[in-house]
Amino acid sequence: MTFHTNNADETLELGKRLGSFLKKGDVVALQGPLAAGKTTITKGIALSLGVKDTITSPTFCLISEYEGRIPLYHFDVYRLQGADDFANLGAEDMIYGDGVCLIEWSEKIMEELPKKTIIVRLGVCESDQNARDIKIENWPYENFGEEK
Repeated sequence: MTFHTNNADETLELGKRLGSFLKKGDVVALQGPLAAGKTTITKGIALSLGVKDTITSPTFCLISEYEGRIPLYHFDVYRLQGADDFANLGAEDMIYGDGVCLIEWSEKIMEELPKKTIIVRLGVCESDQNARDIKIENWPYENFGEEK
């Protein structure tokens, strides 16, 4: 599935739609260049999961945990050297746990993630730096284009 958003608000709304489908145990691999909207889409997903806290990029702490109707584990693996570093974080309990995992910069650690991982690729449009093209791969749920 491919989507186009014209601004951060639309990217946030797409995140809300994504999040409304997610279930315990889902892992979402967020990919794209710096400032592509990975944290913005995460904020939308968090809102739909009932998270009340402010979502920020966990670049320096690597993992942020949030309480909602489903626990949310927000990873930022930008500073990791690779899959071995990720494995050493002890993230397996979260990846295979009862929450939803969102992993920014997941390109670095894809071999550590389950095969059922949902991949969200965000790209900045050349003609409009506020717009994003967002491709979702491995989506397991039906009727995404329809209102729930």
